[in-house]
Amino acid sequence: MQKKFLVALLTIALCIQVALPSFNVLAARTIYDNETGTQDGYNFELWKDYGTTSMTLNEAGTFSCQWSNIGNALFRKGVKFDSTKTYQQIGNINIEYGCDYKPNGNSYLCVYGWTEDPLVEYYIVESWGTWRPPGADRAKGQITVDGGTYDVYETTRVNQPSIHGNTTFQQYWSVRTSKRTSGTISVSEHFKAWERMGMKCGKLYEAALNVEGYQSSGSANVYKNIVTVGGNSNSGGNTSGGNTTPATGNKIECEDMTVSGQYAGGINNPFDGVALYANDESCSFTYDFKSDTGDFTLRGCSNNSNMAKVDLIIGGENK
Repeated sequence: MQKKFLVALLTIALCIQVALPSFNVLAARTIYDNETGTQDGYNFELWKDYGTTSMTLNEAGTFSCQWSNIGNALFRKGVKFDSTKTYQQIGNINIEYGCDYKPNGNSYLCVYGWTEDPLVEYYIVESWGTWRPPGADRAKGQITVDGGTYDVYETTRVNQPSIHGNTTFQQYWSVRTSKRTSGTISVSEHFKAWERMGMKCGKLYEAALNVEGYQSSGSANVYKNIVTVGGNSNSGGNTSGGNTTPATGNKIECEDMTVSGQYAGGINNPFDGVALYANDESCSFTYDFKSDTGDFTLRGCSNNSNMAKVDLIIGGENK
């Protein structure tokens, strides 16, 4: 549930209605054909032209995938935007990732996405299979980001699939000179470097960690994929490099809220959080929006078929 309120006071209280000894995480879901959607706060997509594929959607940004006998297939989880803001207006974008990557043939492990106005398909390639993309004759230049060196390329696709159907568009590429399968990717620093090279970035449609296969087979297990959006970058997207401090926003963890009840308390298995075991136990906080708007998301779970109850109180009135 996600909403915006223009109110004076917000109080959230989370109460589990039955006595429960523990919590269970919801089972992962596996998809086999083209599908888009949202799960656990992340956008996901499986796209292929043909062949055998599977994608298991695990918690948050993590997932695993397999492919064989394909033409082209993409598996990704990340953030989709509404194509109304540039990356400068959105703020710094970072992805912390880790992947057990096992391609057999042509494949990429990368950050993937699109911009509009101009329409651009972009790649920040961290590792690859038997062929190093994009196959262009000469790079436009080199940049150093997050301690690694990338070759920058610009290519053109003519009458090919895009987010607007078959059309002609540019592709932007940052390709590492040495492979890696874990680390931090300062996405916005690549955008800045591309624009310094005359490669204009439009309004952002998507930024996602992506596994792509082309006429190949393979598997990948993305065991870490944390996307942070907002704030300013301290990294230099040029040969001087630099580090980036991820933006965390005004996130309030349940462990920092007011916990009440005889049995309520913190847990660290199967995840970090607060467990509520009995009727009328609660985890709550109060936030003053004053005259501004505010966003919030709330996640909770129950370990059986009983429902969890969420009370939203605005200005003393239970909503």
